[in-house]
Amino acid sequence: MTLDTVTKEISATDSQVLGATGDVANALENEAIYIIREVAAQFEKPVLLFSGGKDSITLVRLAQKAFWPAKIPFPLMHIDTGHNFPETIEFRDRLVEELGLELIVRNVQDSIDQGKVKEETGKYASRNMLQTTTLLDAIEEFKFDACIGGARRDEEKARAKERIFSVRDDFGQWDEKNQRPELFDMLNGQIELGQNVRVFPISNWTELDVWSYIEREQIEIPSIYFAHQRKIFLRDGLIWSAEDDVVFRAEDEVVEERTVRFRTVGDMSCTAAVESNADTIAKVVAEIRESSISERGARIDDKRSEAAMEKRKQQGYF
Repeated sequence: MTLDTVTKEISATDSQVLGATGDVANALENEAIYIIREVAAQFEKPVLLFSGGKDSITLVRLAQKAFWPAKIPFPLMHIDTGHNFPETIEFRDRLVEELGLELIVRNVQDSIDQGKVKEETGKYASRNMLQTTTLLDAIEEFKFDACIGGARRDEEKARAKERIFSVRDDFGQWDEKNQRPELFDMLNGQIELGQNVRVFPISNWTELDVWSYIEREQIEIPSIYFAHQRKIFLRDGLIWSAEDDVVFRAEDEVVEERTVRFRTVGDMSCTAAVESNADTIAKVVAEIRESSISERGARIDDKRSEAAMEKRKQQGYF
């Protein structure tokens, strides 16, 4: 289904949107739509954090359903490291144009130029950790009080500690020991001046749930998620893209061509590919169903320490 026809296929009534059939897929969709509507009801200036990846694309579809026939009533925001896969950026721009959405882009390069963060160097250099400063500055700039994101509890163990409404203090920091109870689907959006909330509507979804929903809804996604021929090199048992000048490559790391795809599409400098022949959504779903390795296994930034993600979250990372 093409992006320019997607809104024509969305039901105009709540009963059709929620369609309580009792199956797991609809239950997850119902929950996510409820959460997104609660954000709109409880907060003054929400934003949807959008990376161009499958999870944030899924959030856009859910937000469309939540507010149909009206447009999504809050902007999308991308914190651009400058080292994103070109396929992802092209898809991002096309999506917002064809759906008539508002997109805010803030660049990590600006934070580097302003001396707020320092560019990493060396074999494992990445801008992924530098996003935190740019994100916190953007939240302060626009006075956003709720940031909707596509984090899932199955991605990484630190994310399993999050609530659906996860409060950040006035420094943008997260205290995993100070989380509110969320009983009987009651979401408490009350915050103090300066605080904001990170919201996770698909927190209870798995990677397989997301892909199954994409298949069911016929959602278009960036081509990089599908198997394709790509110039790559090997390092530490992982497959890295050699089609750009972003990823550091030593002289003894030989470039070859393989059929690969990417399970996650973060910063190029910390996101590895996997060998795959899955060139359709159905094949990707089948592949994920058989996989015993988390998609975050291809994210080198999670391997910097045992608690790498948790430390970044405490500092304000999404």
